[in-house]
Formats: sequence, structure tokens, C-alpha cells
Amino acid sequence: MSFFGSSTSGTLGSNAPAEKDIEVADPPTDSISSLAFSPSADYLAVGSWDNNVRIYEVGPNGQSQGKAMYPHQGPVLSVCWNRDGTKIFSGGADNAGRMFDVTTGQPSQVAQHDAPIKVVRWIESPQGSVLATGSWDKTVKYWDLRTPNPVSTVQLPERCYTLDVVFPLMVVGTAERHIQVFNLQNPTTPFKTLVSPLKWQTRVVSCFPSANGFAVGSIEGRVAIQYVEEKDSSNNFSFKCHRRDSTPTGKDQSLVYAVNDISFHPVHGTFSTCGSDGTINFWDKDARTRLKSFDPAPGPVPCTTFNRTGTIFAYAVSYDWSKGHSGMTPGHPNKLMLHACKDEEVKRKQTKR
Repeated sequence: MSFFGSSTSGTLGSNAPAEKDIEVADPPTDSISSLAFSPSADYLAVGSWDNNVRIYEVGPNGQSQGKAMYPHQGPVLSVCWNRDGTKIFSGGADNAGRMFDVTTGQPSQVAQHDAPIKVVRWIESPQGSVLATGSWDKTVKYWDLRTPNPVSTVQLPERCYTLDVVFPLMVVGTAERHIQVFNLQNPTTPFKTLVSPLKWQTRVVSCFPSANGFAVGSIEGRVAIQYVEEKDSSNNFSFKCHRRDSTPTGKDQSLVYAVNDISFHPVHGTFSTCGSDGTINFWDKDARTRLKSFDPAPGPVPCTTFNRTGTIFAYAVSYDWSKGHSGMTPGHPNKLMLHACKDEEVKRKQTKR
């Protein structure tokens, strides 16, 4: 277990000065790919293209401290926690899934694919707990940590780009806009297969906290809200976001940016979107309205997450690879930021009956 860095100090909370987000000291040294808060305490796991996973402790006033770090042998693409917050899982371009035991400080390899692991998600179910790993080798594998081989493997129609779980719902988004919806009581067979309602490549899927639907974000600045059951399909809709006018006086919305991440608020069920344009929006899907928009930094926002109580919103500012290798120019910012959530930003609007 390697410790790193000094702590930052700042104020995060109701007494904080308006709109002043706190920067975490000792961020990763390369693009940040994935963020996940522990479900049991304010510990933040951060995956990066510098091949490491870092764990930070976030104090009640936003002060943060690096607590631990462990390596992959390639860029880290995804991180998540188990339910009691004792273990962190990560997947990377080294085709490996790794586990870090918070209590012992020991990392170990727990999963293996034939291509990079794009997403890791912990599944807590009445039948037992497993780790799901989605890979560019066109499979999702389920791992029981007591055995070295996967308990089952699901063939996908294409490479896994994104995957999310809120038991019993699992949604997988792949290349070529395929979306597969699973009921995890029958985890090896898709409950439903569809083509994304968005015309362009899927970047992210995120399950509703109520597990009855999901949001999809694409590379062309759109989000679709999709319900699983046919009876709710009249509530499906999509909307534009993360677009800009080509000139300050124009109203053409012709500059279009990828939606990089979608995070649902754990208490209110509202959600955030972040994009390659460097903006973050908070939305209420039921009122179909935007609650807040902010433009935190000069650079793309690749990933976001709320803490377990929904009082802290963490986001990264770093290159998101939306322009490929050629876009990775010197001087890109690389920041890890903490935002104190105010009720009016994240609470649902009263819908008129």
C-alpha cells in the first residue's frame, strides 16, 4: 500500500463561498478515466491513464488526503467498490481486473479478458455477490472471487463500451449502438436487445436508481431516457445537451460534444451529464428540465460521481480522448474537483399535475 502526497484544505458545505469548487491535491499524472465513491464512507477511488488507481479520503469540509495507490500494467479504464466499502475493483488496458483490499492494503488480480476491460461493476444479489467485467473482447464475464475462472461468460454483439448495474437491472452498451438489457435474476441471457435510440456512437449508459430504466449518452451531445417495460415506453424521450453556438452571437448550436458520463443522485434520482465541452449539467428527467449548468474548467470533463449521501459531487477535468491521440497536446489540465451540492441543484422540481 503506497501513500502519497499532502492533504488539501478548503471548505465544502453550506458555509462555503458560492460556486467555489475544491481542487484535490496530488491528482493523477495523466487523464482521469473513472471515479467512484465508497458506499460506506467518503473515500474516492480514481482510475487514470497513468496506470494507477488512487484512493483519497474526503473530509467533511472538503479537505482531501491521498490514502493509497496500486498499479495496473496499462491505463486504468474503470473503478468500482463492493457494497460494504472494503474492496475496490478496477479494470484496465492490461486486460486484467484487479481487487484492492482496503483492510489489508493488498492488491490482487481477480479477472482476465482477451482485450482491455472497459468496465467493472459489483453485483450484490440475494443469490450471492459477483464482479461483472465488460471488455473489448465482446464479452461480459461474471466472477465469484472465491474461484479463479469466471462463473459465466456472456457473448455480446460488439465491444463493450459501457455497462451499469442497479440490481436487478444491468445495461450494456456496445460498439455499433447495440444495447442489451439484463435481468440479473437470469444473468446470462439478455432480457431485451435494442439499437440505441440515438443516431451516433454510445458513450455511456447509466441505470436509474429505481432500476426501471436507464439513460444513454452519445458522442453527439444527446441523452436518451429509456424505460425497460413496454408499459412505460410513453415516458421515453431524448434531448440535446453539450452543444454550443459557433459564434457568440449565433444561435446555431452547431458545435457538438460527446456526453462523457451520466451520474444519478442517490437520494433524489436527478442526474448529471458532463461533456467534452467542459460543462456539467444537473437534470430532472421527470420534469424534463435542467436544474443547473456550470462550466468548471478549460478542458473536457471525462467522468463524475456523487458520494453516497449525494452531498458531494466529484468530477475530473482532463483530456477525454475524444479527438484521439492527436488531441493529446501538452498543457492539458488534469484536475480532480469536489463540488458541494445544494438542494436547489439536485432536488426534483414539483411537477404540476
